[in-house]
Amino acid sequence: MTDSTARTDGTARTDNAARTARFTLDPAFAVGEVNPRLFGSFVEHLGRCVYTGIHEPGHPAADEAGLRTDVLDLIRELGVTAIRYPGGNFVSGYKWEDGTGPVEGRPRRLDLAWRSTETNRFGLAEYMDFVAKAGGEPMMAVNLGTRGVAEALELQEYANHPGGTELSERRVAHGGKEPYGIRLWCLGNEMDGPWQTGHKTAGEYGRLAAETARAMRQIDPDVELVACGSSSRAMPTFAAWEATVLAETYDLVDHISLHAYYEELDGDRDSFLASAVDMEAFIDSVVATCDHVGARLKSGKRIDLSFDEWNVWYQSRFHDQEPGNWEEAPRLLEDNYTVTDAVVFGSLLIALLRHADRVTVACLAQLVNVIAPIMTEPGGPAWRQTTFFPFSQASRYGRGRVLRVNPGGPTYDTAKYGEVPLLHATATVDEATGAVTVFAVNRGRNEPLPLEISLHGLSVSRVAEHSVLSDADPEASNTLADPERVTPHPGDGTVLEGGTLRATLEPLSWNVIRLT
Repeated sequence: MTDSTARTDGTARTDNAARTARFTLDPAFAVGEVNPRLFGSFVEHLGRCVYTGIHEPGHPAADEAGLRTDVLDLIRELGVTAIRYPGGNFVSGYKWEDGTGPVEGRPRRLDLAWRSTETNRFGLAEYMDFVAKAGGEPMMAVNLGTRGVAEALELQEYANHPGGTELSERRVAHGGKEPYGIRLWCLGNEMDGPWQTGHKTAGEYGRLAAETARAMRQIDPDVELVACGSSSRAMPTFAAWEATVLAETYDLVDHISLHAYYEELDGDRDSFLASAVDMEAFIDSVVATCDHVGARLKSGKRIDLSFDEWNVWYQSRFHDQEPGNWEEAPRLLEDNYTVTDAVVFGSLLIALLRHADRVTVACLAQLVNVIAPIMTEPGGPAWRQTTFFPFSQASRYGRGRVLRVNPGGPTYDTAKYGEVPLLHATATVDEATGAVTVFAVNRGRNEPLPLEISLHGLSVSRVAEHSVLSDADPEASNTLADPERVTPHPGDGTVLEGGTLRATLEPLSWNVIRLT
């Protein structure tokens, strides 16, 4: 990795001024308010996310419902808000009724998505209990792969109608006296993907999503609905899919979804560290497509974005595995995250915050064991992965208004994205207290990055904290044997004087600087 800043005469500057990253913060220049749902997560019946992850009757820490209280403690510390369920690919073959009623009477089913056997010991009531105990909000997906309008309406009536009908009284008989009050619904999952059970063309899906949305609004006009966007920016149907789906659903839905996963490929770490460049371009492209459709329809409505699956995920490792053999809760997608992964992860969080005006829902996929910030061992402990720390800090301090950040400074070359800034940053201001939080990543692998921030119109006078996640070993990780190998540490030499904040960002680091 080479850092350089060019003079107008073409020669390279190597002085401290050239190596320093700078930007200005001014409350007059803001992106928008942070929706708390930006810090959502995702629980799917995949691998050990549910069974031996959040739900393990008989575990020493299990409560009376079989939920692991040690995991619940970590989820609350993580600061998760909306929790999407039950999939993911799983939902496209799911019969919601299987997860209702007495547990001993629930059927065992084959799950085609992950080639596993689903016992249905954990279902809708268990999910609602879990969300309440975790302090989150339900975000329910309906099956538009192998099912359709009628089944979506039946689930909505069972979950949300107060009583007096067969389905609502069935919920009451199952122990749910009060309606669940689910407000946020996903109309299927990744229906553009040929891997999806019940995969459809954009026209087929758009029509089905529109009819489902229209019918669900007949029960409750105020539900919030998410239409399926592209499952990645690399899909051959990307943008055309969104345009076609929104032409059918624009006046009926509130959000369109985005999904993106990133990994280091072929040893190209420089490009991996710049993954947020792709995420931001993805967001900008979907916003442009939404607004184009709205303009074409002469609509004054704005469609927001639900980035309801995102993470670092080593899919290449998963594709090298043998397919499942219909086991119950097999160990799948249990990536062990390094410091490098956590820095990229933090940069993805920065990308989401930088687009808080349009990204109003986001779900880290997933919550426990499966490409997750929290890991567990059956019958044993739970621990934090390296990615736990950026998420928990962003969820705690990344609230209020996002301020516009346009950094200048040194860059480096990547094979995939060209010339990329070493600094990736955003900032928020809490208007109730005036506190300012800066989130910053140094993508440079070998050199510290000096940072100067000019503060205009902000009533802050001291540095309350500079927290750093970095390590001399970029491959360091937290494991069952060493669960606290990587934790944040204080940064050195960060000062605020004369309206200027000066800090030094360690090589390959995630930084949180709080000003009060």
